Amino acid sequence: MFIRRFGSAKVAVAGTILTSLGILAAGLSPHVLLFALGLLVGGAADAITDVAQNAHGLRVQRGYGRSIINSFHATWSIGAVLGGSMAAVAIATGLPIGIHLIISAVIFCVVSLIALRLCLPGRDEVTEEEAVAGGAEISGALVRIGAKTVFVIVALVLISIAGAVVEDAGMSWATLYLSDSLDAPIVIAATGYIALVGAQFIGRIIGDRMVDVFGQRNVARAGGLIIAVGMGLALAFPTVPITILGFALAGFGSATLIPAAMQAADALPGLRHGAGLTIVSWLLRLGFLLSPPFVGFIADNAGLRAGLIVVPVAGVVAIAFAGVLAGQRDRTPASDR
Repeated sequence: MFIRRFGSAKVAVAGTILTSLGILAAGLSPHVLLFALGLLVGGAADAITDVAQNAHGLRVQRGYGRSIINSFHATWSIGAVLGGSMAAVAIATGLPIGIHLIISAVIFCVVSLIALRLCLPGRDEVTEEEAVAGGAEISGALVRIGAKTVFVIVALVLISIAGAVVEDAGMSWATLYLSDSLDAPIVIAATGYIALVGAQFIGRIIGDRMVDVFGQRNVARAGGLIIAVGMGLALAFPTVPITILGFALAGFGSATLIPAAMQAADALPGLRHGAGLTIVSWLLRLGFLLSPPFVGFIADNAGLRAGLIVVPVAGVVAIAFAGVLAGQRDRTPASDR
């Protein structure tokens, strides 16, 4: 609704500012309830920002004439590294958390406002066909569309969650697994996550070219195979070098999964502009929400090595449902042709 009324660029910028202010409020909060409220506002605004940013990126891609959405997602990988580096510098210098968050909020707000001037002007274009086909808001969308499109949405959500599970495995468990289970020195253990994010960045930089040549479907299947085999071998032969390589392969294989799911969701028939993207983006967050406790539960009962089996399983899921993505030289989701 916000995207159609105000345009994806303005919504993305407003969401970024609200996210920054919400996190700042949480960091400066003197009470746990205010802390929770700040995180709630920041998290909700971040979800809206995520949809709006991808909607605008896909709008730019349509004008560009070929795949560039993976390159946009590569900047997320850069942002993860920069954000962690900012926090590390703040800790190393003893900078108070309030000052750190104020500096971060100012930087993010200023950068967002500058970026707004460089975005495509006006509201996002909606074709007459899309306007007629999409008569419902998200709350009633699934009632008015066909079973085939519902299946595609479910498949896209599972593909995106597979990508999220791989990312979370690196963020939440790579260092712990290498240090505690494989007795790697902490300096070496930290390279597990770095290897995953670094390889994911490389995969996203070259991902657009691969998608243009081979199609989203084939790239996703190959990525799922790389995840399953790479991390599967790492768990089967648990040594430090092989495990770091396994996390790197998992990151590379997952590089295009979330961007591909979002692009396909935004092109679904029977849904208004941004509705499919919103559904998939929001349900994708279930992967980030449920993955850590699920892996933790398995780790408590059978060890972290057993818990990390979710990573090769995620690769298999990507392979299984990649058929809904566009094929070679085809921008239309396969299940809707």
